[in-house]
Amino acid sequence: MEPLLLLSFAVSFAVTYLLVPPWIRAARRIGLVGRDMNKYSRPEVAEMGGIAVVSGFVAGVLYYIALSTFYLKQDSNLIYILATLSTVLIISIIGFLDDILGWKIGLRQWQKPLLTLVAALPMMAVNAGQSSMVLPIFGTVDFGILYPLLIVPIGIAGAANGFNMLAGYNGLEAGMGVIILSAMGFVAWQSGSGWVAVLAGCMALALLAFLRYNWFPARVFPGDSLTYSVGALIACVAILGNMEKLALVLFLPYFLDFLLPLRKRMKVEAFGKPQRDGSLEMPYHGIYDTAHVGLLILKKVKGRAYEYEVTLLILGVEAVIALLAVRWFLG
Repeated sequence: MEPLLLLSFAVSFAVTYLLVPPWIRAARRIGLVGRDMNKYSRPEVAEMGGIAVVSGFVAGVLYYIALSTFYLKQDSNLIYILATLSTVLIISIIGFLDDILGWKIGLRQWQKPLLTLVAALPMMAVNAGQSSMVLPIFGTVDFGILYPLLIVPIGIAGAANGFNMLAGYNGLEAGMGVIILSAMGFVAWQSGSGWVAVLAGCMALALLAFLRYNWFPARVFPGDSLTYSVGALIACVAILGNMEKLALVLFLPYFLDFLLPLRKRMKVEAFGKPQRDGSLEMPYHGIYDTAHVGLLILKKVKGRAYEYEVTLLILGVEAVIALLAVRWFLG
């Protein structure tokens, strides 16, 4: 990969880092704030920081496109890159509308995934990915036209909504995105798909810049505009880089986060029960979220758990999963 192209990562980081502070001020000024439920005082925090992250990602990718087109005279994968940008932008708009209007118009839980299916249309239109997949027991299976028409939209909508589930703790969503996309970007680069690595790397660096303001104690929340966008991009990177199996392994904590709330028909929250000393107690008698697992482990080991410790524990587990998954995938 040309060293100049790596500057796209720096562009994504810099644009996000510079945009977040003014967004925080603007959001607070116009009342786009939410309560931090893991703090005893429930402070108000600026919402929808995902707008700055998506802006940084788009800036970095556009820089990469410009260099590839005018400097390297290469445009062989341009259609897939633009399709990915379209998917991320569409789903960020859906997430933005969900942040603003979701609670007002009373969207049901089953209605939100249907809206995210719309974002898959650009990837479907360009027939992104390879229709042949190696499956356990069945071996190599060619899905043909079913791949773009069925598997691609299910994958994008599933990843977007799944990534949106494991949330609610300062730095958790952005941190998980950095780990997952860094792992996938490294695999893509090692596999000779540098352009796919750029897509993953631009978002990873934008998320890293966002973490400066989203880490405990958070000054800004990500919102659905970030979680939907990152989840959809993970699916796009998996499709374009033929890394569907790797993505499934990296999503193991999210599968757990889907299964645990089913015991209460999804009518539970991930938040802990904040105490005056800043620690968190279990919010329920049972475990109904991946974060509750981390909270319980910390309580058993050290007798007290804090929000940033829960985040660090989950991120640490995900980092181990990522290292093992990358080694397995690359053989």
